[in-house]
Amino acid sequence: MNDIVFIEGLHVDAVIGVYDWEKVILQQLVFDLEMEHDNRVPAATDDLSKTLDYEAISNFIRDYCKENQFELIETLAERLAAALIAQFSLSVITMTLRKPSAVPSANAVGVKIRRCAV
Repeated sequence: MNDIVFIEGLHVDAVIGVYDWEKVILQQLVFDLEMEHDNRVPAATDDLSKTLDYEAISNFIRDYCKENQFELIETLAERLAAALIAQFSLSVITMTLRKPSAVPSANAVGVKIRRCAV
């Protein structure tokens, strides 16, 4: 299967960072997601319940970041990917997580991970 449902440039505010001052402020994170999903059934039925609902996934990510705090974006990416796989029955997810304000002279820094359901 090579079908991909994607979300690009999802901006989410989160408390994240290793420094004391970072633990008391919201910082913007930017997510790009690619999720493998067989789109033939939703296309044939025109049924939202058969798709990967990108609005529901986006809301899940926002809520997850609001409810959890981490020091490292690596930790957030790993735990969020696992939660998304479990919540939305994903087989494969590729996530790019950027922290635009981390290095002032860079547009963004971050991590990119690819995880599969077990």
